[in-house]
Amino acid sequence: MTRRLAGLFRAIALVLLLAATRQAGAHVGGTTGFATITVSGHTIRYSLQLTTLAIPAALADQMRLGQPGFTPDFKLLLEAIRQRIKLTDRGEPCEAGPGLVMPPPPDTASLTLVVDFVCASPVTELTIHDNLFDVLGTDYHTLAKIEWPGGTQQFAFQPDSRETRVAVAAGGESTRGVGSFFLLGIEHILTGYDHLLFLLALILRGGNLWSLLKIITAFTIAHSITLALAALNIVTLPERLVEAVIALSIAYVAAENLFMRHAVSHRWAVSFLFGLMHGFGFSNALRELGLPREGLVWALLNFNLGVESGQAIAIVLVTPLLLWLRRTRWEAKAVMAMSAVVLAVGLALFLDRAVW
Repeated sequence: MTRRLAGLFRAIALVLLLAATRQAGAHVGGTTGFATITVSGHTIRYSLQLTTLAIPAALADQMRLGQPGFTPDFKLLLEAIRQRIKLTDRGEPCEAGPGLVMPPPPDTASLTLVVDFVCASPVTELTIHDNLFDVLGTDYHTLAKIEWPGGTQQFAFQPDSRETRVAVAAGGESTRGVGSFFLLGIEHILTGYDHLLFLLALILRGGNLWSLLKIITAFTIAHSITLALAALNIVTLPERLVEAVIALSIAYVAAENLFMRHAVSHRWAVSFLFGLMHGFGFSNALRELGLPREGLVWALLNFNLGVESGQAIAIVLVTPLLLWLRRTRWEAKAVMAMSAVVLAVGLALFLDRAVW
């Protein structure tokens, strides 16, 4: 049994270390594009801000992106928008124009692609169908702000949520695609391996069920506070700093598990303090979309509910295993082994985000 347990820990260590070698700055699982869709009479302007890191390797090679001596051919991305973004008004397709590309400035890795669509008549019932996942990969999603003279709507396009409909009318009411942001929140926490590692490190030595409840409640309250403050642009911090401190929080809690005998007594306070920083991390996706304050409140609420639901799913899955482990003679060695692995991953992430 001991050999099997050791094999399990080695497998866990390998998975975590492989995760650490992935793009450390990506908080949300996969990559994100930020679209602004502006309706004006017969025309619809589709503007997509996209980081070059979101471009799959095969497509990047076709574009000659990053190849010395070659100018990247961003028109391939422009053609992807023209072919994969389908806009219709009352069932009638709107025709995509040639579009333009604003290449990334020398000091950034973000570019903007703009395509104007022309409809047969003034738009009143707009349907947007996003198939960019077929080009950019299934781990990509688009956060979209849809604007027209009468209002705005927000929607998170994902591989399983590719279409939304908007009633476009002056003075008309807007819907907010709240369900899409709820699902985005669930995806964010379940694919955000740094948040999951932090939670795992917190509850490895969480004590009894009451102690676990205090730890999770403190983390939830803390990140909800800063998520709201940052998403509403009341308090913001540099993203690089936030990501580095989140990585450091993982390493710190794992180190407590290894070297502090009475870590459980104050673990809820540690959970709260570092939870504040994790909330700033959660906010990045929504802040970068540039949503108007009214729409942002709804998106924020549903995104946070999704985060809490995803967090609850992760804890429900892990807690029974930890409770079983505490009834075995391997508990101490298992906690030490897993904490050592989490510490190594946290330090690797910190170095990647703060130094390299």
